[in-house]
Amino acid sequence: MIHPTAIVEDGCILGQGTRVWHFSHLMSGAIVGENCNIGQNVVMMPGARLGNGCKVQNNVSLYTGVVCEDGVFLGPSCVFTNVINPRAFVERKSEYKPTFVATGASIGANATILCGVTIGAYAMVGAGAVVLHDVAPYALVVGNPARQIGWISRSGHRLTFDKDGLATCPETGERYRKSQENDGIEPLAD
Repeated sequence: MIHPTAIVEDGCILGQGTRVWHFSHLMSGAIVGENCNIGQNVVMMPGARLGNGCKVQNNVSLYTGVVCEDGVFLGPSCVFTNVINPRAFVERKSEYKPTFVATGASIGANATILCGVTIGAYAMVGAGAVVLHDVAPYALVVGNPARQIGWISRSGHRLTFDKDGLATCPETGERYRKSQENDGIEPLAD
């Protein structure tokens, strides 16, 4: 479904079951997976990519170099960048830095993501956060600049770890363990 006010240019790849709402503009070279929802007033530049099942809320611009894997949620008016030191009078298209948002991650409303960072799988960026550095998988980050305040389950619940380094998602019962190999966490197979 493409709303009559939306512009989807020739050369844009749009997956089956994807919906594009009012006043959005998907440029030639943008790639959108299946069953995505593109909200009102969204812009996707050439080379921006969305995996399957992504939800992009209103007023989001995905610039060249922004790549989102499957199941990513982009909250209303969140902001991506693609150049570290922009100037209107200096051409820097050769300096675009890629930004990667891994499977299942969520970015809250009005968050700003500096180009060149990676948001790990199932991470959650709080509303209004300013992300200047990579975010670990399952990490919960908030603030300006964004800092990690905890861990989050795949279904989006804050995790509380016991003395043995184990936590359980209150919704799904999925269990997690603090990793011995790095400072992250990992889901446990049942």
